[in-house]
This record gives sequence, structure tokens and C-alpha cells, in this order.
Amino acid sequence: MKRRALAGAERADWLRLARTPRVGPVTFAALIERFGGAGEALDALPGMARRGGGAAPKIPPRESAEREIAAVEAMGGRVLAACEPDFPEGLAALDPPPPTIALIGGAHVLARPCVAIVGARNASAAGLRMATMLARELGEAGYCVVSGMARGIDGAAHQAALPSGTAAVLAGGPDHIYPPEHDDLYSRIAAEGVVVSENAPGYRAGARDFPRRNRLVSGLSLGVVVVEAAQRSGTLITARLAGEQGREVMAVPGSPLDPRAKGTNRLLRDGAALVETAQDVIDALSAARPIRAFEDGEDWGAAADEGASQAEADAARDRILELLSPAPTSRDELARLAGVRPAAAFAALMELELAGRAELLPGGMAVASYSESGV
Repeated sequence: MKRRALAGAERADWLRLARTPRVGPVTFAALIERFGGAGEALDALPGMARRGGGAAPKIPPRESAEREIAAVEAMGGRVLAACEPDFPEGLAALDPPPPTIALIGGAHVLARPCVAIVGARNASAAGLRMATMLARELGEAGYCVVSGMARGIDGAAHQAALPSGTAAVLAGGPDHIYPPEHDDLYSRIAAEGVVVSENAPGYRAGARDFPRRNRLVSGLSLGVVVVEAAQRSGTLITARLAGEQGREVMAVPGSPLDPRAKGTNRLLRDGAALVETAQDVIDALSAARPIRAFEDGEDWGAAADEGASQAEADAARDRILELLSPAPTSRDELARLAGVRPAAAFAALMELELAGRAELLPGGMAVASYSESGV
């Protein structure tokens, strides 16, 4: 996708499309690639949803998007679209990237190489010391420390990196301070670092928003350092996403007697880089491949429907829907089983998602919607 700045009306349309129900990041990217702009995609949505067998999603009015943009600006921030030159390179390289983000504070800190430090909310004293040391020394070495502003390891990392620059990625809107006791930390990050959110002001995070936040934490970063994590910790989601995104995964070893070390020690067994000092992190990142955003002619997670005729999509739709289940299935596998080209399968899946009957997931996967699967 070509990087370009958006004018006022076009930015509002981009945000309207991003806030339209049933337009997930994969379909958003596909619509932009297919129609060339958000306004044209918005015009096409009702017809696509009807072909998918459902009612058209409710498109937010332009006034709603303009109010959101104004609210972010009143907080000292701005709304950026994934196509814009100032959009963080790490997020632009995701497949697909978040359509829009709000940045509150000094977005310039994200121009520095970024490294995420994440870990347990119920961190030990040793874990907090380790996170503090790593964040302080990595900040002094020129890195922007990224985390999720949670209790424990996240908070310690942010606090230690404030003098050098830190980025807090929120699961809720850019004004949703969670946990509440991080009110002062939030204010300092907004003043001295940067707050990142892909949701609107006033939005309160639910359970499904935290994995999305974790995807941005790892996406912004060259690598992720896990300081403490239990065997079933949500922190391990961030590590898994980092690996899928081609980012470096690092972990601090811990005592086998401490449940908070079970997850980190497992990461080390699975090949994560062992971290005992900030220099270990610097050495691991020096060998990491550079992050590169997608440009024209490359797959932005969207162009797979290029060349698919409407007749092909119509012929594939019912069979694709029949094959879908609550278990994620690859789009290529659906196309093979349906006996159609991948382009036709993807075009049919887009229409089914807009109709509320399917959901396209990052990584080339698709699932049936709850209503269709009976869940």
C-alpha cells in the first residue's frame, strides 16, 4: 500500500470505515486495496453485505468521526491512518496493520528503535528490579521501551524508562486509565512519552481487547523481553505474537520453584534468547532483521481478491459458508476444499464478514460467526 497523508474529509472516512461494525482489520485492508479509498469502500458496503446474505452494517456518520478526531486532538494527540508517513513503521508492517491509532504525547519517541518489556502483574521483588534495570539501561542506550501499562512488570518498565522515553499501549481508548492507580503514571507518559490506542476516547476495554493490545505492543517493537510469566499468562500471548511477526523473543530465566518463572523458562526451552543484562537484549536485537512496511505491489493482507469476478465469488459463497466453523481455518484450505481460486474464496469471505456470517482473522485464517456456528 502506498504511504500518503490524508486530508480532513478523507481521514474522517478512513475512521468511519474503521469504526463500522463487521469491518475487521483484514477486510478493512482488503476494501482499501480494492476500491482505492475509504469513501469508495463505504459506498460499496451495503451491496457487499446484501450479497453475503445479511443486512448492511451501520456506518457511523461523518460527524461521529470528526468528533472522535477532535476529542483526540483536545487531549494533545492525533489520529493516524495506517497509510500515513508518520504511522509507526512496526505497526505499518503488520499483516494487516491496525487501520487507525490515536497517539497522545510525543510520537517522536517511536522513531527510536523500540523494545517491549512485559511480564507478570503479580511480579516478585526480583522481577520488578530486573524490569527496572533493563528499562533504564535500554533507555539510556537509545531504545524506546514499550509496554501495556498493566500492574507489575509493565508499570516498573514504564516508570524506569520515563526519562528516556516510553510508549504505553492501551487496551481501551486513549483516555482509559487502567489500572486506576496508574493515573499519575499515565499523565507522565502522556507528557514525557507517548500513549497508543486503536480505540476511540471513552471506550472501555473488554477481555477481547487485551490480545489486540498485545499485538500492538509486539508490533511496535524489534523484540519482546518477558521478565516473569506464569504458564498460562496472557504475557505469553505477546511473546507468541512477536514470534509470528518475526520479532525477537527474549526471556529472563527464573527459579523453577516460582510459578511466575514457568512461562519464561518454557520460552527459553523453546528457543527464546536468554536475557540477564541489557547488553544481552542489545546483542539479540543487533542480529534482528529490520522492520519493513509493505508498499505498492506487496501483500498488505488484502490483495488476495484481485482478479476475482463477482460471478466467482457468488459461486463460491455457499460452499465457503458451509465449510466454516468456530475453529480457525486457513483461507487457502477453504479455497481448496471448495474447489475455487483463493481470490474467489477471499472475495466471498469478505462479503460474508460484512453480512455478519464470518470473521476474517490475521494470519490468513477465517471462522464462522457466533450466529452461524450456533455458539
